[in-house]
Amino acid sequence: MCGIGGVMNREGQPVKATVLTALTDALVHRGPDGRSHYAAGAVGLVQTRLAVVDLPTGAQPFHDTSRGITLVANGEIYNDCELRAKMNDINFVSQSDCESPLHLYCRYGLRFINYLRGMYAIALYDPGGQDQRERLVLARDPFGIKPLYYTESDRGFLFASEVQALLAVRTARPQLDRKIVAELLQLQFSTGRDCLLSGIKRVAPGEVLVVEAGQVIERHSRPALVPPGPLSQRDSQMGNPMVALEKILCESVALHQRADVPYGLFLSGGIDSSALLVMMARLNEQPVLAFTAYFPHTTTYHEDARAVANAVGAEVVPVAFTEADFWTLLPAIVSIMDDPAADYATLPTYKLAAEAHKAVKVILSGEGGDEMFAGYGRYRSVMRPWPFTRPMRRKGLLDGLGVLRQKLTGWRDGLTTAEQAVVNHGTRLQRAQAVDCTYWLPNDLLGKLDRCLMAHGIEGRLPFLDPVLAQFAYGLSDNMKVRHGIGKWLLRRWLANALPTVGQFVSKQGFTVPVGTWIAHRGRALGPLVAHTPAVSELCRPAAVQSLFADADRNPRISLAAWILLFHALWVRYHVDAVRLELDVFAMLEASPDK
Repeated sequence: MCGIGGVMNREGQPVKATVLTALTDALVHRGPDGRSHYAAGAVGLVQTRLAVVDLPTGAQPFHDTSRGITLVANGEIYNDCELRAKMNDINFVSQSDCESPLHLYCRYGLRFINYLRGMYAIALYDPGGQDQRERLVLARDPFGIKPLYYTESDRGFLFASEVQALLAVRTARPQLDRKIVAELLQLQFSTGRDCLLSGIKRVAPGEVLVVEAGQVIERHSRPALVPPGPLSQRDSQMGNPMVALEKILCESVALHQRADVPYGLFLSGGIDSSALLVMMARLNEQPVLAFTAYFPHTTTYHEDARAVANAVGAEVVPVAFTEADFWTLLPAIVSIMDDPAADYATLPTYKLAAEAHKAVKVILSGEGGDEMFAGYGRYRSVMRPWPFTRPMRRKGLLDGLGVLRQKLTGWRDGLTTAEQAVVNHGTRLQRAQAVDCTYWLPNDLLGKLDRCLMAHGIEGRLPFLDPVLAQFAYGLSDNMKVRHGIGKWLLRRWLANALPTVGQFVSKQGFTVPVGTWIAHRGRALGPLVAHTPAVSELCRPAAVQSLFADADRNPRISLAAWILLFHALWVRYHVDAVRLELDVFAMLEASPDK
């Protein structure tokens, strides 16, 4: 796991060493174990390494000397052993799992990603390319687990694992994209290719870009979820679904444990992380190290997590997230979320990662379980018969609270596009799952996890987003996912059988952070500061915002709205106005730009 970046100049000018140094310095937290770069004329590549597999010889870039092709990658290829066995005519120079994509590209060209089972952001420099024109190829895994961003200008093409690395090279003052602002405030994340800062774009999940002369000339897409065959035949063809699930889950967890460094698990005590813990306990001789967050003086799931861990003999590391942590850590958390998602689960995730860093280099986590096995309540809503069915996220998070100066428009356009793209994909439930996997999952949950873990030099692995397991789960009939108004039916049944003393009582868990209570404690002082920052005041009525903060703990909608406005105000202060990170929350809001 690592950070990657690079440049392709438009007019063929040699790449400046200062550009490669700036990219490397900005990505060093993603790869504290090594740094390297490669330059060939108008193209330069950089990589910072987090050593997880093949510690002695796995340093990048990797080169194919016969064709001059060079690769840098951020990711894990879980079927590397199987790929190497099929390419036994290749003289591999390392045991790194990221070397196999280089040889696959040499053999299959742009179709090389069709053979990869894993998470990745890959950059390849091909000096021959199509028609002997040099080209840069970028590829991102189908779920978008690993991030990749780029920007184009009249000088050329620049890419990196994080937005802030691009900002370290660009000299122009960042500008907000107003449409994306509306998305962030109404959804808590943004959709599609465009980022909150104008001119910076995401490589879409499953996308392959071809760049020539500093310009994108081709785009190819590999969807994460392919519509299955007739559902009436699906369940019967797989035999016993419980047996099939156990086999596939075991294989996925085993693959995601491949590492030459210590690993552990983020455990909430809910269905997804509990299922992973049970399988990890079966596959490991030593007790699994499980990190769980809790919030003192609130209703928590700490005891649920401990009960599951005790049942399988795991070692629990409880991590308290307090009100003091909220005010102390929030500026740092805002700084790492350079592609913002106003998800308050970022708060405990960041502290969990800091604690995990003391003991492990790899963390398994349950992201994707809800999307694959239909755990969200909104999925059950879309399954209702007409006229009771309702579209997902039909109402913005700030709508109806009286804070907006005028109605925000266009914030749902990206979701509408996604819904239209899957209109013929299986059942209504499967269409809702596909939409979430296209936009919600990569741009909220996965981005949050990536930034929090990589800020502390930890690799995150997600067994539920293994392509084989995901395709199995997505292809299940609706009745295997939702039954009697309960989601994740098959996964719940499996867990109840695997862990009879605990599994049947495990409910859906998530990071329900008491941000409303914490904000309300200081709301009368905080509200005016947030309300009068330009980022908020140009969209919201200051008096209404102040009232919102003073009453932030009245109900969950108001709590969430106050949190989103606070996060947005701080984000703009840091990433656009360049306010110093060393300041506390109140000082950041009070500071003038460039202070």
